[in-house]
Amino acid sequence: MPARPTVDAAGLARLQRQHRLAIPFENLDVLLGRGIAIDGAAVFAKLVGARRGGYCFEHNRLFGDALAALRFEARPLLARVWLGADGVPPLTHVLSLVEAEGRAWIADPGFGGSYAPVMPLKDGAEAEAPDGAAFRLSHAGPHGWTLSRRGPVATTDGRIAGEEDGWQPQYSFTLAPVYDADLQMGNWWSQSHPASRFTRVAIASVVLPHGFASLTDHRYRRSAAGQEAEGEITDPRVYRMRLGLLFGIELSAEEAGALFAR
Repeated sequence: MPARPTVDAAGLARLQRQHRLAIPFENLDVLLGRGIAIDGAAVFAKLVGARRGGYCFEHNRLFGDALAALRFEARPLLARVWLGADGVPPLTHVLSLVEAEGRAWIADPGFGGSYAPVMPLKDGAEAEAPDGAAFRLSHAGPHGWTLSRRGPVATTDGRIAGEEDGWQPQYSFTLAPVYDADLQMGNWWSQSHPASRFTRVAIASVVLPHGFASLTDHRYRRSAAGQEAEGEITDPRVYRMRLGLLFGIELSAEEAGALFAR
């Protein structure tokens, strides 16, 4: 296997997979009162230099910069997340539209609720993730394209609607152009608005080679190769240890204690 991803669909899929295996999803700086910057230098310094995670605007900025460095043709798209939505949700998720091998693909290493592989932008396209979940793209209705998931709740962050084994909408998006100001607006809402999940809940998740793990406030979940574990963390020392050992998020005792005590 070449060290540098090839500029084709296989290289794109490999790059996204390795990104998500290496870098956790988390919103902890929001709840620690720190602003989230999404310029390339700030994101690289945090996610690579400081070995922290981030949420979708950070992940997809780093991923987009990597795509550009590899000479992929790509641009961001904004999406509406339907998990737990009450009414039509705002445009607070970002993913990438990538051209490879003469066709369009969607790539997204920054969705914290589950893991979807790279998929061709085609109505009815389906793909299976390494954790066993299935994903499907559909193009119908007023919100453009919809990415849906079918699979066990154990390989998500715990949010589920309706039947666990049925298709569940994850997010919808259109192909409208997205400008820096649009990304700044979505990022501001995500870290500032009282209705944003990121201002109310401490979240971390990480993709495992054949599974998924998440920490939502004090609730811990892990599924790997069919083995599942979950429980409530009742000690701030265990909370800090779990963040470090499984999610790779190193916080000081004071930072972990502040998050745990919320």
